[in-house]
Amino acid sequence: MNKKIILLSLTLYSLLAAGLITRNGAYLALAVPLMVYLGAAVLFTPAEPQLRVSRTLSRERATFDQPVAVTVTITNDGPLLEAVFLKDSVPPTLTVTEGQSATVTTLRPGDTVELRYTVRGKRGLYRFSTLTVTVSDPFGLFQTQIELSAPAQFFVLPELVKVQRAAIRPRRVGLYSGQIPARQGAPGVEFFGVREYQAGDPLRWVNARATARYPQTLFVNEFEQERMVDVGLIVDARRQSDVQNGGESLFEYSIQAAAALTETFLGGGNRVGLLVYGRSINWTFPGYGKVQHERIMRALAQAEQGVGEVFERLEHLPTWLFPLHSQIVLVSPLLAHDAEELIALRARGYRVLVISPNPIAFEHRALPPGPSLDVAVRVAHIERNTLFRKLRQAHIRVVDWPVTLPFYQVAHTALSRLPLQRD
Repeated sequence: MNKKIILLSLTLYSLLAAGLITRNGAYLALAVPLMVYLGAAVLFTPAEPQLRVSRTLSRERATFDQPVAVTVTITNDGPLLEAVFLKDSVPPTLTVTEGQSATVTTLRPGDTVELRYTVRGKRGLYRFSTLTVTVSDPFGLFQTQIELSAPAQFFVLPELVKVQRAAIRPRRVGLYSGQIPARQGAPGVEFFGVREYQAGDPLRWVNARATARYPQTLFVNEFEQERMVDVGLIVDARRQSDVQNGGESLFEYSIQAAAALTETFLGGGNRVGLLVYGRSINWTFPGYGKVQHERIMRALAQAEQGVGEVFERLEHLPTWLFPLHSQIVLVSPLLAHDAEELIALRARGYRVLVISPNPIAFEHRALPPGPSLDVAVRVAHIERNTLFRKLRQAHIRVVDWPVTLPFYQVAHTALSRLPLQRD
């Protein structure tokens, strides 16, 4: 029962009881206005609301920090509603930047009212569910509250940083043309070698110097084929590998790097699949082009960290998802025991590239300076460099990313050239 009614009833009862006990008409006179007030509230008790609600969003997918306009339309199919309080259920991690998500109004039969507001949010999937409607009498004593279903959802995609090139060279290439050197001679761009002339070879391929040395044979230049490759992109979503700095998470930088690499690899015509490895396995099947780009971006938008005993170590990576001798790209801050699993992965014939957001520098920014902190940071860097040395000795390419630097800058320095390593 409404607290106002309880308080009003107790007050009215007390005045009536006091008037009858003391036979003092002043108490009874004070009770009369309250009786009239309560009677009027009962007389104007609102009927059961009969409302229709619909919700529209200005977009179903939003880029990072892009506003989304929400419109909720409520129509009264029932009797007059004198006082109606409408409150939309805005997901708590969204910020209302314009308009209001709640209002108080009067709805006559057939009337329509709209809630219009704009929200912004960080990376994620946001679901709207219900609209809360509270109908009361003009005096606010009797209330009826209902929940109206108005489902809708939209994605906020991760922040996308342009990376011009991420040079990779796995042993296994596909059948279709791409941008990855295939170690095979054929029409291409990069010089591969010299061979004897064959019928149909363009005359512009003739190597004049080699032909002059051996005048009995005509030699032509041979170029290296460029093909597409399979790329398996793995994002480390294990909670124990993350570092929190105030309201900022190192995991968000991993998502940013994965989004940038996805666009670069798909833009080069490669086939890309995404594995989010944490509490469970979230697998986006490999594919090409813009449709695959949208699938992976939506998967990254929904990626969350978790703790799972089965997936505490990388040894449970489902390698059967990746074709043998293909390129695997792991985005992870790395834990000390990850080296063994990555070396084993390399031994199976995979090319492995590790993009590692630096957790030491990330956490160092939030800690108070002092001699003990400097010693701890030096020790942590020594341990991290030792881990990197083990990986590089196994011909695993490692990129250390201090997240204070933009990812495109680090990628341009570390990934613009093909690795000089043997198979």
